[in-house]
Amino acid sequence: MSDPSPPGEGVAAAEVAELRRRLAAVQARISDAGGDVDAVRIVAVSKGVALDRLRAAGPAGLHDLGESYAQELVAKAEPPGEDADRRWHFIGRLQRNKVRLVAPFVHLWQSVDRLSVAAEVARRAPGAAILVQVNVSGLEQQGGCPPERVAATVEGCRDLGLEVRGLMAIGPQGPDEVVRAGFRQVRALADRLELPERSMGMSADLEPAVAEGSTMVRVGTALFGPRPGGRAVGK
Repeated sequence: MSDPSPPGEGVAAAEVAELRRRLAAVQARISDAGGDVDAVRIVAVSKGVALDRLRAAGPAGLHDLGESYAQELVAKAEPPGEDADRRWHFIGRLQRNKVRLVAPFVHLWQSVDRLSVAAEVARRAPGAAILVQVNVSGLEQQGGCPPERVAATVEGCRDLGLEVRGLMAIGPQGPDEVVRAGFRQVRALADRLELPERSMGMSADLEPAVAEGSTMVRVGTALFGPRPGGRAVGK
């Protein structure tokens, strides 16, 4: 995590201080779960967060931002920002017809789950860095490819010239042992395929994800507070 920088012009010091406090609390949770706060990347999920509030993210030490909806990402990424180190992650269910809109802005595509989408990403952003999303819950609305098809999807994405950095998953609902088993399955798949990144865990299930080897957590509510509802890819 980068060192926090002073608030820029137009950024409220109180907003930055509050976000730093919330970030410290998230980092404490990661540490308490056995994770290394310097190794587990925090992606701040900015879905439903106004652009004015996002200006506090960089000064607070948050440079990785995640969006679920194409139009919202474009609206926030197009205005010139004060944070030159800002990196946008697309974390929502990816539709082929939206890839073109966000391709100029995405640093990491976290939700590639089928080769038709991968082909469009490769067309619009050749050589892009991606994560293959795994469905460990069995719920179709969460997206992700079935675990048994992950290896073939990874190979197909590489054949398209994409840089597959790891896997992403939304944790299953249920008791702790069920949640941990889902994350453990993703870690085992990543290990078998020699993929270093495992984007697992959100505000509500950060601890079991970190305990099972997450290298990246997608946190929204714990940083920005409750926001309008939406698909659960990072909360």
